[in-house]
Amino acid sequence: MVLSVSERTFSQEVLESPTPVLVNFGAPWCGLCRIIHPLLLQFEGQCGDQIKLVGVNADDNFKLATKYKLKSLPTLLLIENGIVRVRLESFRGREDLLLALEDIKVCYTDRRITYHSPKTADLGCRSA
Repeated sequence: MVLSVSERTFSQEVLESPTPVLVNFGAPWCGLCRIIHPLLLQFEGQCGDQIKLVGVNADDNFKLATKYKLKSLPTLLLIENGIVRVRLESFRGREDLLLALEDIKVCYTDRRITYHSPKTADLGCRSA
């Protein structure tokens, strides 16, 4: 089950989380958001307690949508220590998302690996 986060709980559940958090910005009317939901649940199950998954309704949390400059839904942000490490948006389908999630899983289940750039969707990993 995905924890639903609001503007009121975002700081505590995401920014102050001791583990990296994959934030799924979506909306009830978004068809692609519903399609990727099972993939995200599968990802959460594979990562165990190493990556936390939360959902944010972008329609109900306009300040968060504005702060993180959402251009499309769904948008996924991997946030670690309050910093956006990976941004996934405008993926072209299920396979794009699965590959990106696999890269995140590989990077974050081996803590010796870090991302090239903390502010981009560059999913390549390198040794620290």
